[in-house]
Amino acid sequence: MIESSFCFLAGVGRRTEQHLWEQGIETWEDFLSSGSIPGIGPRRKALYDEALGQAKTHREQEDARYFAINLHTRDQWRLYEWLRPRAVYLDIETNSFGQITVVGLYGQGRCTSLVRGESLNQRRICDELAQYDLIVTFNGTTFDLPVLLANVQGLPLDQPHVDLCLLGRQLGYRGGLKAIEVQEGIQRASELRGMSGADAVHLWNRWRHSRDEEARERLLAYNAADCVNLQPLADLFYCRMVQQHQGDLSGAR
Repeated sequence: MIESSFCFLAGVGRRTEQHLWEQGIETWEDFLSSGSIPGIGPRRKALYDEALGQAKTHREQEDARYFAINLHTRDQWRLYEWLRPRAVYLDIETNSFGQITVVGLYGQGRCTSLVRGESLNQRRICDELAQYDLIVTFNGTTFDLPVLLANVQGLPLDQPHVDLCLLGRQLGYRGGLKAIEVQEGIQRASELRGMSGADAVHLWNRWRHSRDEEARERLLAYNAADCVNLQPLADLFYCRMVQQHQGDLSGAR
């Protein structure tokens, strides 16, 4: 989808992008190989050619962070298919004071749990995140990422970010992660069903004050499920967004 995107060009919004598709300009190559395009003067065409040439080079170099800077946050979902093998699905838990207790990371088929007072420190979280070129969250724009940045000094969160909560709103979904999971048949272990962030706080307190190992294990399992279940949800949302845009492309032909 990213190579059919023109919305990162200066002055190009969704309507202009669709107008380009209607003219048969459906990819960067189509644009670059066209000598002229109705509605775009030679001077602006040359500027756009330069910008698309740069984007093409960064895409070929697998430089995801270029698009984190140049592609609007609401459009970064378009990078998902390309970057999916290098994506991390992230979810955090906090205590009653807003301090991070667990950072859960799911990527490349493995779960990592960084726990306060144990493995959660600035160096470890930086090392873990540096392995990935795309961050996927649910409501990370207003919760997970701001909390991480406030709690971990010098954290280089420079990857593109797909917030499935915001993407779901674009697709007409309402409710939180668990409600959407139920709606779409995404399963989690029976002992974790019905749990919420408030339960995570309670489990952390049991572990912190009483060293209750069962509470710790359940907390980590809950957090891991939140991370793992983001992947099928991201796959689903991406496919539905592409279908919408392909409908625009098909209607343009």
